[in-house]
Amino acid sequence: MQQRQEIKSHRERRTVDEPKDFIDFYLDQMEKKVPFFSSLEKVQKELDAVLGSSHQIDYEDRKKLPYTNAVIHEIIRFSSIILITIPRQAVKNTTVLGYQVPKGTIIIANIDSTLFDPEYWETPHQFNPGHFLDKDGNFVIREAFLAFSAGHRVCLGEVMAKMELFIIFCSLLQTFKFTAPEGDKEINLSFVFGSTMKPHPYKLCAVLR
Repeated sequence: MQQRQEIKSHRERRTVDEPKDFIDFYLDQMEKKVPFFSSLEKVQKELDAVLGSSHQIDYEDRKKLPYTNAVIHEIIRFSSIILITIPRQAVKNTTVLGYQVPKGTIIIANIDSTLFDPEYWETPHQFNPGHFLDKDGNFVIREAFLAFSAGHRVCLGEVMAKMELFIIFCSLLQTFKFTAPEGDKEINLSFVFGSTMKPHPYKLCAVLR
């Protein structure tokens, strides 16, 4: 517990790439690592062990694949293409966390702030499927996972999007091994800013398993 508090304290006061001690340096290096391809390999091992290579993927299979499910949710968290929700309007005077919100106020929720909040994610700027696993390796959903917004105005396509992503992702990894081209050791995980966030162009090798 004391170690976690110390790391949390360093995250809150440190300046990225300007380490003041070993812990700052360690956090910088951890957030620069890209354990993306190793995560895909672990997914393939789980798929092979639980379902086998010939099993036709079904959405219900996610309940038997905690690590795979965690990777998919981390992809959604880490690679969210939307930073803010569409504007809403307060239909009456209300109070939110002590703040007065008059009727007619335009409200825009900042989704990005929740998905990368160090208060809720151990390594917010690092791809880390462990964000969605408990100490026993079971899949858990985080309260701060608001990639599809929340409440009455949650995205209507959330269930369909998760279903499609799970089935397509697992089917591809059953069939192919994905690697970076020879000589490429890292992928640029920063975003190209626009009306939606999109990745920088990069090459990927898909080899039949």
